[in-house]
Amino acid sequence: QVHLVESGGGSVQSGGSLRLSCAASGNRDNSNFMGWFRQAPGKEREGVAIIQIIKGSTYYSDSVKGLFTISQDNAKPTVSLQINNLKTEGTAMYYCASVRLPVLPPERLFELEYWRGGLWGQGTQVTVTS
Repeated sequence: QVHLVESGGGSVQSGGSLRLSCAASGNRDNSNFMGWFRQAPGKEREGVAIIQIIKGSTYYSDSVKGLFTISQDNAKPTVSLQINNLKTEGTAMYYCASVRLPVLPPERLFELEYWRGGLWGQGTQVTVTS
């Protein structure tokens, strides 16, 4: 069985950067996408960055475009999220997930209903202080 373990979270001042990692262990499943999601206190979980495992195509939510970069290292295998210029609204638990998605237009890739049946990590906390 595959397990996802996130790391790299912590406390950072506004304007700072962090690099989150998601390590997959166990036998590879049939997932074709991996993504990073975040959930702030009192808010719903939202997708921020997604990568297509085979092609390496990347997708970002409008709120993080130009600030976050998702990448993968298939040899390990690991999916990372580089977060730059963090603001206090970026304080959240960040989760890694993998799933097998049908063919979807890019704007629908972030719909949480498609990811609920996938595999999720336990999350890593990111706290941004002013």
